[in-house]
Amino acid sequence: MPRAGLSPDAVVDAAVAVVDAEGPGALTLAAVAGRAGVATPSLYKHVRNLAELRHLVTARVLEELAARLGEAALGRSGDDAIRAVMYAYRAYVVEHPGRYGAMEQTAVPEGGPAHEAAERLLNILYGTLRGYALEGPELVHAARCLRSAVHGFAVLEAAGGFGLPADLEASYELLITMVTGGLPGRAA
Repeated sequence: MPRAGLSPDAVVDAAVAVVDAEGPGALTLAAVAGRAGVATPSLYKHVRNLAELRHLVTARVLEELAARLGEAALGRSGDDAIRAVMYAYRAYVVEHPGRYGAMEQTAVPEGGPAHEAAERLLNILYGTLRGYALEGPELVHAARCLRSAVHGFAVLEAAGGFGLPADLEASYELLITMVTGGLPGRAA
């Protein structure tokens, strides 16, 4: 019988707290059990194993990221939408480097716990690119480039990888200009 107050969501909450405090490498079932105040075997009533827990953490991060990006894009279009989404994505990574780092970077399997959130996030990225009249492979390429640019910059920033004295905001604005300026079918 599952322990009162412990649920799959509570286990994910504890896992996220572990990676936020100690980094992705600290995610173990023992660490999560300790954070939740239970013995490790108690977790097996809620998650099958560490691999499933990693999938659930990935789903949580994708849900949070999709909510953040969806809110940023709301009511915007063209370069303004891209700028807002890029700033929201960067802010999430910098604010939550542990949980973002714990997110699996592989393609999300269809039907898995993160699939719906990944689809929502992808649709938000596609929506921000709609004003550029991109379709099919062009749309996929543009979404990949957008995600790659933000991911790379934000992960480096969160890790303290920008040590030169030049203004970081100016660098990010240049990145946004490069991304938007390089899109085919430029929107105004």
